[in-house]
Amino acid sequence: MRTTLGSRMTAGTAALAATLTLALAAPRMAWSAEETGERFEYKGYATLNYYHFDWETDPQRRDAVDLERLAIEAEYKLSPRIEVEAEIEFEHGGTGSAMELDRFEESGEYESEVEKGGEVKVEELAASFFIHPAFNVRVGHFIVPIGFAAKLDEPVDYFTVERSEAERAILPVLWDETGAEIFGDLPGVHYQLQVVNGLDATGFSSGNWIALGHQGRFETVTAENWAFAGRLDAQGIPSTRLGVSGYFGNSRDNRPKPDLHSPAYVGILSAHAEWANGPWVARGVGIWGGLSNSEAVSRANANLSNKLNVKGTPVGAQAYAATAEAGVDVLRLAGIKQSGYVFGRFDAYDTMWKTQGQVLDNPAWQRTAWTGGVN
Repeated sequence: MRTTLGSRMTAGTAALAATLTLALAAPRMAWSAEETGERFEYKGYATLNYYHFDWETDPQRRDAVDLERLAIEAEYKLSPRIEVEAEIEFEHGGTGSAMELDRFEESGEYESEVEKGGEVKVEELAASFFIHPAFNVRVGHFIVPIGFAAKLDEPVDYFTVERSEAERAILPVLWDETGAEIFGDLPGVHYQLQVVNGLDATGFSSGNWIALGHQGRFETVTAENWAFAGRLDAQGIPSTRLGVSGYFGNSRDNRPKPDLHSPAYVGILSAHAEWANGPWVARGVGIWGGLSNSEAVSRANANLSNKLNVKGTPVGAQAYAATAEAGVDVLRLAGIKQSGYVFGRFDAYDTMWKTQGQVLDNPAWQRTAWTGGVN
């Protein structure tokens, strides 16, 4: 069990948040009495959040509680070299029909959402083939390994109640796609290379750049455009994790209709670093993203039907996000056999850092945030 209490300050805003995380796990067990060896493993966790808001930019925002996630994970070894893994998440209390009031992106309009604040989602469903330490294959539905959020996903992995505000502003959270991956360990580095289905440019917006282009509005995911993703993490450096990741792919032909005649290539570069020594932890990540023909994407999105439930706001040609955070385990320093971190975080991000043509650079989308609290 883990409890986090944190507060966040941005320009003209403040929030207090608390989370309670419960986790369960079981050792590997034999699948049947006739089989030997460790074949099956399951685990899970749940997170419940409370938020208290005092925002000048949104003074009517009310306090809230959120059953953020109930996740169930399972792994099964078909053989010593083949493993199947699955993760199912129940997010924000389930599914249904709900209304949302967007005060900023659509001038205070109500939006209809086919959900009850959340969804039931298959986060991962993949088969891994372990061929050699330097070369292995995974096929199915899995995580796109961009930034820190892809690796520090579970609530016990990150300090604050929610994942990094900067990463959440410009990238899908959590970013999962379908495709194929090769991965392995080379001298001094772990690598991942993926081919996955691409994004849908109709979801791109001013406030979240390409984050809402993560497909999921329809029963099937359009796969006219594919994308490439990769990650390198240095290994063997004591107390230190260093790495880079990147993504490149077109998002034009994954739109529901052929209403965009220019390519919409998305390129993302990220660098991350972490130092953990005894009770001390410090980490940071920087992300840059570019979108080709963003003016054409903005024009096409402005003409989309309201029934599609997308923002339809102008899209930036470039965006950036940066996060730096540090924490110290004060209970460990005091010799207590429990973990109790005091932490701080700084986020800086701009989802419309650079614009193209007639698209205006709205300074409201350049944001910073300070977050502090205890675990």
